[in-house]
Amino acid sequence: MRPPTLHWPSIRGRARADAGPLLLAAAVVAAVALLAGAVPPLVRATADDAVRDTVRRAGDNADVRVHARFERDDGPTGGRLRAPLLADEVDDFRDRASFELGAGLHAVLQPPVAFVTSPVLSVTDGSVLRTFQLAYLATDGGGPAVTWVAGTAPGPAAAAGTGRLVVAPYVGPPWPVQIGLSETDAAALGLSPGDTVPLKDSHNQVKDVRVSGVFRPADDADPAWRLAPSVLRPVAGADGVGTTRLGGLLSRDSLPDARLAFEQDQLERTVRFAPQPEALTWSTASTLAANVVQLKATSGASNGPDEALRWESQLDAVLRDARTQVNAAAAQASVLLTGIVSATVLVLLVAAGLLVHRRGPTLVAARHRGAALPDLGAELFIESAAAALAATAIGLLLARAVAPGVAVLSVLPLAAAAATAAPALGVLAAARATNDRRAPANRSARRWTLRTRQLRRAALDVAVLVAAAGALVALHQRGITPAGTAAVPDGGAGLPTSAPALGALAAALLLLRLLPAGTHLALRRALRSRRPLAVFGAARAAATATRVLAPLALVTATALASFALTVDATAGQGLTDGSWRTVGADARLDVAAAAATSTPALAARVAAAPGIDQVVVAQVTDRARVIADTAVTAPRLVVVDAAAFQRLLATTPLPDVPALARLADPAPGDVPALVLSGDGSLQPGMRLQLPQPGGAPAIRLTAVGAAPAIGDATDVVVVDRAGLAAAGLPTVPNTVWVTGPGTAAAVAAAGDGGANVVLRADVERARRAAPLTAGLLRLARTAAATLLVLGLLGLALGAAAGAPQRWQTITRLRTLGLRPRDARWIAAGELLPAVLLAAVGGPLLGALLARLTLGPLQLRLLTRQTVDPAVALPWGWLALLGGVLLAAVAVVVPVEAALRRRRQLGEVLRAGE
Repeated sequence: MRPPTLHWPSIRGRARADAGPLLLAAAVVAAVALLAGAVPPLVRATADDAVRDTVRRAGDNADVRVHARFERDDGPTGGRLRAPLLADEVDDFRDRASFELGAGLHAVLQPPVAFVTSPVLSVTDGSVLRTFQLAYLATDGGGPAVTWVAGTAPGPAAAAGTGRLVVAPYVGPPWPVQIGLSETDAAALGLSPGDTVPLKDSHNQVKDVRVSGVFRPADDADPAWRLAPSVLRPVAGADGVGTTRLGGLLSRDSLPDARLAFEQDQLERTVRFAPQPEALTWSTASTLAANVVQLKATSGASNGPDEALRWESQLDAVLRDARTQVNAAAAQASVLLTGIVSATVLVLLVAAGLLVHRRGPTLVAARHRGAALPDLGAELFIESAAAALAATAIGLLLARAVAPGVAVLSVLPLAAAAATAAPALGVLAAARATNDRRAPANRSARRWTLRTRQLRRAALDVAVLVAAAGALVALHQRGITPAGTAAVPDGGAGLPTSAPALGALAAALLLLRLLPAGTHLALRRALRSRRPLAVFGAARAAATATRVLAPLALVTATALASFALTVDATAGQGLTDGSWRTVGADARLDVAAAAATSTPALAARVAAAPGIDQVVVAQVTDRARVIADTAVTAPRLVVVDAAAFQRLLATTPLPDVPALARLADPAPGDVPALVLSGDGSLQPGMRLQLPQPGGAPAIRLTAVGAAPAIGDATDVVVVDRAGLAAAGLPTVPNTVWVTGPGTAAAVAAAGDGGANVVLRADVERARRAAPLTAGLLRLARTAAATLLVLGLLGLALGAAAGAPQRWQTITRLRTLGLRPRDARWIAAGELLPAVLLAAVGGPLLGALLARLTLGPLQLRLLTRQTVDPAVALPWGWLALLGGVLLAAVAVVVPVEAALRRRRQLGEVLRAGE
């Protein structure tokens, strides 16, 4: 063994002579290295934005809450002691909760807010279904700022006296407590300072709650108000169907009186920590979720029952959902990136084949002069590796300029293929040209040699097919994401993410194995015709049909480009369908509780506007209390005119629900209802009960069918408005659905009348702009464009590799009288079969791959649907893709003809002698 002997002048000479193909391959490597090196860091950066976006959308569900009971206030001689420093105890509880929270969670959570709430009371002024709740809010700054527009802030009750030790008897008149009312609540109740709020509890015990003043919040967007929204304004449906909750604000001075006004365990103190989305990152999400789980696992552990801290939060679930979405998006990006790298490797092999074809005489001559194969391989490797490394470095530098990092490992397969393809093919060509093995004269020996080559080729085909089948099976069995969640979203599991690329490669290989049979069939048919151009073109196509590499790159790139276009179209259609389900119409108006009585008039004004097709009003109550058999559920209750709602669904892309007709004419007895359940707790045929406040008998319902999906709720109960009214429960609509081309203009003014306008187009636009969704859509389009360019490049390189032999034959035919236009037709006939196979078979193959793999890709996690979106095939784009390939043939052939029109006849006739 000896080290290779390098001949540097030969290396420099070959590099200068073939600078064009080398630069072309280097440009391809640099461009794809830019994409492959930038996508994983961009995914990681997008993951941080996705975590923050998910936490923002979660709202109150992402809060961390801790509860603890008050210590008993029994006096030493009987009665209950008034604790004037009770607000200080709440502050101490807040500080203790902050300490036990831990530094990790404390750094990503907002300052805590402590609050104390009373049981829900009933307003006894004769109004229907109005409730009331007292609330005390305390922050580090003392509570949300308010301005007293009438009266004063709540103070201690007169019964508290001036001493610090005040005892309230166990049995006696209601203990008085002062509260403040917001301007909105005061107007709704018709009360002013000095008035008493007529209230009683669930045991019909009257409460002495007095209004000390009316306030206006300094900032109604203060996060503290989220804990008691009824203190600012009436909240509809908070305590059941048709109810409206109002609230009163307690102060530090009136909180001790509120403690005495209720039973020992009826007031509970709570501290809420809201997350800071800007402080969350993907790298810390896993640790934070584990910390929250640990808090909940140790919830209630304490020395005494009154000191036990009970933690509750859905932040771990929110972060887990965010991690699931990021993992799915990273795996989907890895699928597209794997397709790009695979097509690039094939194109680099085609470029290497062209380079070796150009260097064939030089390599053979060097071999004849005594150059050893290891020496030739080393020289070719140095040349290719220098170009590949330089191109890879340029691509990575560009990736670093546009991305927050570089994924070097993603570029290694590309650099390895660029560095080794040309040397390997060059050494193989030199070895074959100087092989002294003679062809056997025995016919059986020649047949054995032929069968051996066929078996080797079949073994290669079977290996590719087995790998593709294994990848598809792994994709369907294991899913797109790995079993263990990585700390950094670098992509999915290797084998499943390569399923589309391997599937495209295997199917393209099978199609190309059928291409020789097709070209020979076309040749036999052409021989029966009287058109010599068809014969010559079919003969050239049949002669070159066994060249697999260039057509393989073309068909594979086209199929993967079609797959990327299908991913983009399916995700886009899923976003549209998801927005229709969320809104339910072109627009939805959510009417505030204070303006709910004006909903019919609002609907009438909208219906009178031009361009409106349907207007339907309904009462929608989230988390309504419904008893199914013996279980208590909290579905979304929708009370609507069933016939009008059925007509509305007929004018939208939402699925029709024929079962709505069963609600229009209720039979005597139970009220018919439609049910939808995500966990199976609500099923057609079940008996339901709808409790009513105030001790009224519950309304009995019968589930007669499946309800449509309304909004993003997983549990839905739909009842006809007339049937529910006949059962004794009138409704006040708070939702308006509007459809028609003039919806946006019609509801623009309605948003100022106490209604929140939700436009379906705005919802879809916001979801498309979400970090993960926008990133995937951009990557899918970029992948489709890149794969199309790679396919065209493979076509051009394959045509350039066969151009000398093709035009040598055509030029000789010109000596027999062939016209230049006819020569171009013959050249197009040779190239057309592989291009037609790619233009027709590539899009169909991409559509087939999409149907086989889009389910496990879990696009629903990005489109925010409960089921996987149906595969949407962009036939227009697929047809354009095939048309571009056919148009490329119309460009390549004239360019080749122009480059070779000045070749001398003698040069052509002497070639090959």
